[in-house]
Amino acid sequence: MSTAIREGVRQVMAWLHGWVGLLLGWVLFVMCLAGTLSVFKPEIGQWMRPETVATADPADAVQAATDWLARNSKGSTGWYLTAPNARTNTVEAAYDSDGAFLYRALDPVSGAAAPRETLGGEFFYRLHFELELPYPWGRLLASLAAMFMLVALVTGIIAHRRIFKDYFTFRPAKGQRSWLDGHNALGVLATPFHLMITFTGLVTLASLSMPWGITALYGSDLAKFYQDFAPGFTQRAPTGEKVALAPVAPMLREAQRQLGGTIGRVYVLNPGDKAAMVTVYRSDADQIGFNQSQISFDGVTGKPLGTWREDRGAIQTYNVVYGLHMARFAPLATRWLYFLGGAMLTLAIATGMVLWIVKRRERAPLSLGNHILERLNAGFLAGVPLGCAAYLLANRLLPLGIEGRAELEVSTALWTAAAALVIGAALKPRWSWPLLTGATAIACTLAALIGLPISAMSAVLLVTAASLALLVRKQLRGPAKRPERKRRMAA
Repeated sequence: MSTAIREGVRQVMAWLHGWVGLLLGWVLFVMCLAGTLSVFKPEIGQWMRPETVATADPADAVQAATDWLARNSKGSTGWYLTAPNARTNTVEAAYDSDGAFLYRALDPVSGAAAPRETLGGEFFYRLHFELELPYPWGRLLASLAAMFMLVALVTGIIAHRRIFKDYFTFRPAKGQRSWLDGHNALGVLATPFHLMITFTGLVTLASLSMPWGITALYGSDLAKFYQDFAPGFTQRAPTGEKVALAPVAPMLREAQRQLGGTIGRVYVLNPGDKAAMVTVYRSDADQIGFNQSQISFDGVTGKPLGTWREDRGAIQTYNVVYGLHMARFAPLATRWLYFLGGAMLTLAIATGMVLWIVKRRERAPLSLGNHILERLNAGFLAGVPLGCAAYLLANRLLPLGIEGRAELEVSTALWTAAAALVIGAALKPRWSWPLLTGATAIACTLAALIGLPISAMSAVLLVTAASLALLVRKQLRGPAKRPERKRRMAA
């Protein structure tokens, strides 16, 4: 391949890289920041429930939770529980009651809902792939953004001329060159992680974003597809005959013995009905692949109904890909590597969005469209971390007994981010950037001080705010005056 052809390919890839990153850059920034915080989802939940400190054996904790749910859920069709583990002491419970679907963290000893009602880290986890939009639109948008991210990564690699040199290159106070160096370094240093996390994220949503294979084989019969995909999952229709649920702790201990590992998820279907079933899944905290080993029990008699261990190669491959993305297997050091890689990807997206403006400002006066983009950049890139920090502050400042407390925390985050977007659009960037990043730094510091010890999520938000403040310093000062020099213009 001639030099001219190679340069032409690089120019096309650079053009595609820029436009693909720009079109959904703000969505990707939200997804990556929320996903980075979700690495420590259980720890965030612990921090946001400081009153709930008791611990218990997982089987006893789930037993307490089912006892409480039997008394406090009405007309429920199912309880979906996650047993406590080394990273969290509460039982996570999702269930329906009187037609409303609820999420609660339950005390491992009493089984009662934690006094500080909050979604905890679940908010960041859901924001990461649902974007606070109704099903399926949030997931579809997240899947589309992930596709754009994969294209941006591949085209960015092809467009690089000196990819290895960028590991060690950063030239401060050089205007566009400094922004490009920072963007390249953030992207290049963790390129393998960025490719892995983007591809695996796409796979987790593949059945929704690329459903054609499923449609070709199953048509509209999705129930048949899910039965073939997870044949170990069984359910029975309710009979309408009320019968108390048998104690679940003996079932869980038997499941642990048969499955050969600690218990993870526990599904109780048709609770309080003669057709009640208890399905126990082995925890996947000690292996990379998402685990499908499970055992089902009759909920009234406690007798085992069947055991399933996934051994199909294609499904096991999918489970490993899914497990790599979720990182529930990861020990502390690996989780921090995930965290660092996610933070670098978040900042790479932010610097890329700002670089788009800096490049055009240094060449000519900005167009109206780019002026609007410049202001919205400040609102999104500084406002989203501010909204996350406001969520943490709301957790500490809202009264414990207030109705709909968890929803108020989420509303605080969303309205704060919306207000930041308005401020970014209304003020000149030299005012909005320091105002919003400064507010984020103060909010993170206050959240950390109120809820000592300083937690991982406060740390990452503070680092994000400080990094953005440093990255925009050059922009706020205006374009640097460079000495005139002759250079050969590209043909």
